[in-house]
Amino acid sequence: MVNAELLQGPAETAAADCCAPPVREALAAEGAEKLARTLKAIADPARLRLISMVAAHDDAEACVCDLTEPLGLSQPTVSHHLKVLVDAGILSRDKRGTWAYYRLVPGALDALARSVVAV
Repeated sequence: MVNAELLQGPAETAAADCCAPPVREALAAEGAEKLARTLKAIADPARLRLISMVAAHDDAEACVCDLTEPLGLSQPTVSHHLKVLVDAGILSRDKRGTWAYYRLVPGALDALARSVVAV
């Protein structure tokens, strides 16, 4: 009987000893792209503050008029940041008369946290 280790070279034996099969499915390319877009949306100090400010308001909803001055940015800049957060699915927007109200999307931050932990 021939020893299998004798038929393999040292490199093949070392590779077989150290390589373990995955125990769960890795993040697919499409999932990585989506997660990266969402993380980019919140990876800005102004946007993180906006999320926090909206969450701090009663019922986790705030009028854009309540967000501009405390943030210390111009209204167009704040509107841009809010649009990015809406597009990322973190905030929702409700137009009431001339004002826009922003609310946290229920479960969006929890889902994002679970996605990051699962990576």
